[in-house]
Amino acid sequence: MRMLVTGWSSRVSYTMIDTYAAVVKAADSHGWDQLTGMDDVRLTTVVRSIGLTEARIGYLRSLHQFLDGRDIEELLTQPATEFIVDFAASVSGASYKIAQCAALYSRGYHCGIIPVDSGMVDLLAPTMGIRLEKGPKAHERMRDLLETCAAQHADHYRTLIARHGYSVTLPEQTAPTWWLHLVLIYFKRLYLNKPTSGRLCTRRPVCPDLLDCSHTRPTP
Repeated sequence: MRMLVTGWSSRVSYTMIDTYAAVVKAADSHGWDQLTGMDDVRLTTVVRSIGLTEARIGYLRSLHQFLDGRDIEELLTQPATEFIVDFAASVSGASYKIAQCAALYSRGYHCGIIPVDSGMVDLLAPTMGIRLEKGPKAHERMRDLLETCAAQHADHYRTLIARHGYSVTLPEQTAPTWWLHLVLIYFKRLYLNKPTSGRLCTRRPVCPDLLDCSHTRPTP
């Protein structure tokens, strides 16, 4: 079910969050077996409100086929990269981004996976001085870089969490990937989607300070 609602979240804007949440609640009330047994007409009543009905139904059918006969426990313990590549190639409508989220949601937020969306590839990567190849695999490359950074500098990030008073509980011996993901997402949303605050350095990534450095415009 978590893999299903991951795919159904595609093309859902922030203004549609409540609508999407209602669809998730309705899907959960039916359950996996009942949903996969529905005909297209009945499924349409479940997903119509979030649009792209044919694509939503097609994703469910393809996901059902992908999972049919597979050992779920083996899928959940399969190396993440193998799972993501297989999922993206096998499930209709599943990009690398959707496959990453399917892996994350099915394994839990602290499983070590950082899903990467298009904004992180197009806006965040250049800001951080990261050069990515063009195409869908850029999402996988960016994910690998961020996850490696989270693992190698876990103690540093935990120090930042404590210093700045973040209200977050991380399992012991776990890289703070979920916290890092949220911080990057909100940084992108606040400072890169609409960079009008004047706080963002104009000489990034050459300057090591992204915000409020000597190159930024003074706030009027």
